[in-house]
Amino acid sequence: MIDRAFESGQNDAAAFGDGDRAVLQVIGEEKLLGFTFEGLRRRLSAHSETLSRIIGRLEKEDIVARSDSGYVVTDRGREVAAPLRACSYDTGVTILKTILPPVQDSRMVVSGLLGRWFGNLRWFGHSGSGGTTVLKWVTEDGHAQVDAVFEGSSLTINVRAGKGGDISAAIEASHRLVGHISGLYAHRHGRPEEYSIAAVSADDN
Repeated sequence: MIDRAFESGQNDAAAFGDGDRAVLQVIGEEKLLGFTFEGLRRRLSAHSETLSRIIGRLEKEDIVARSDSGYVVTDRGREVAAPLRACSYDTGVTILKTILPPVQDSRMVVSGLLGRWFGNLRWFGHSGSGGTTVLKWVTEDGHAQVDAVFEGSSLTINVRAGKGGDISAAIEASHRLVGHISGLYAHRHGRPEEYSIAAVSADDN
């Protein structure tokens, strides 16, 4: 990953060092609106103390701010991070693309996923705009990431890995995620437990 970038972070809060830029690149790449410290640490394979110092500098620079669920990226943070986007993960694969059953308020379903862990997937953060919400998880070792993309009535699950990384464990864990999403929709519909999202999957294109 980008461990070495964190070792050379500068102490000057007014000038972004390599470690600061590594964080900003992930914020830009993922278009993050919010994230957790542990999720970002895993995503970057960073040392906790080093990352804590970097986050502290970014807070002083009004790039990120603390929230009840972790950190939010400020308007200034998104502006600063946008041109620093990197592509640290491979394109990856789509393991599910489906049409979701209608619910009165899909935000209730999304809220049931925020902060949850599934197998070796640890909650990372979220992004989204214009009716699209992307929920993100990263594996414990930081080698792969799973994104759940909610857009209108559709759901897409994507799995990405670091360069040369193995996504098999992330794919296996993502099936637990899909099962939990099925359960949330079943609850909203008052359906029996065997209700499955697969029953409403869109035809493969």
